[in-house]
Amino acid sequence: MIVTLAGGVGAARFLQGLIRVVPQDHVTVIGNVGDDTEFYGLHVSPDLDIVTYTLASLVDPLKGWGFRDDTFQCQQMLQKYGCNTWFNLGDRDLATHIYRTQQLIRGRPLSAVTADIVSALGLNITLLPSTNDLLQTYVVSSTRKMHFQEYMVKLQTRPNVRRVLFKGVETAKPAPKVVQSIMKADGIIICPSNPIVSIGAILAIQGIRSALRDTQAPIVGINPIIAGKTVKGPADKLMKSLGYEPSAIGVARYYKDFLDTLIVDNVDRKLAPTIRSLGIKTVVTQTLMRSMRDKARLARVALSEFKS
Repeated sequence: MIVTLAGGVGAARFLQGLIRVVPQDHVTVIGNVGDDTEFYGLHVSPDLDIVTYTLASLVDPLKGWGFRDDTFQCQQMLQKYGCNTWFNLGDRDLATHIYRTQQLIRGRPLSAVTADIVSALGLNITLLPSTNDLLQTYVVSSTRKMHFQEYMVKLQTRPNVRRVLFKGVETAKPAPKVVQSIMKADGIIICPSNPIVSIGAILAIQGIRSALRDTQAPIVGINPIIAGKTVKGPADKLMKSLGYEPSAIGVARYYKDFLDTLIVDNVDRKLAPTIRSLGIKTVVTQTLMRSMRDKARLARVALSEFKS
C-alpha cells in the first residue's frame, strides 16, 4: 500500500500520475481538511474535492478546482440577493457540498461521507480526511486573524502573514485508519503541497507526525518549491514570513524529523549537498508537471525509492 499526504492542486496533479503506475486500490491519500469551512450554510472541503474531481477527470483543468464546464447560476442568484460571493462554487460543485452537509447533519463522520463521494465518482482510491474533528487553518496578519480561504481567495495572499494557527488542533484526533495506514504502508509520499498550511495542517494533528517518525516505511517528499518559487499557491511567501528558507532546503528542514528522501528539481541541483548534510537523501530530477507523462514519470521516480 502506498500512502500519500496531500493538499490540493499540486498533490492532485501528482496523484494523477501515481494512479497511472499503481492500481487505485493500492493508494491511500490522507487529505488536508484545514482549508475546510462553511459557505452558504454548507460544509466545503476544498482539498478533498480537488483530489477527488481531479482523479475522476472532472476537474476544471485551467483553474485546478471545481468541475469542468460547470455553471454558476446559483451563485449569480445569490449575488442578486446581496450575498457575498467571493468564494466561487459552481452548480455541480454545490451538489457535492449539499450532499456532504446533509450527511454530516445526520451524524455521519466526514471520512464516511468522503468515501461515498469518492465511490460515486468512480474512484477506487482510499481518501481519508486527516481528521473527522473540527480543524481549520487561520493566518494572522499585522492587523487581524482570518481563515486561510479568506487570505488565499478573497485577499489573494496579499496580507503579510505573521503566524499560522490550526483551530481545533488541541482536540482533533486522526480519522480512523489514518495512523494505521501510515504504520502499515509499504511506502509514504509527501505530495508537492504547501508544507506550512496543507501538509502542516495534517502534521499538526496529534499522533500523525509521531507515526511518521515511528513507521518502518520509507518516506519520500516531493519539493513544491522550484528555484525559490511555487508553481501555484503561497508556500514560498508563507515559509519566508514564518522564518523558513523558501527553497528545497527549507522544506527539508521542515520535514527533517521523519523524511528519508527529498526529490528536488534540476534547477535546484546545487542545494542537494546541503540537504544531504541534514541526513536526507536527495534525488534530482524534473519535478515540474506539464503533462500526464511528466506526472507518471515523477511518480515512478518517487516509487523507485521504495525499492532501493
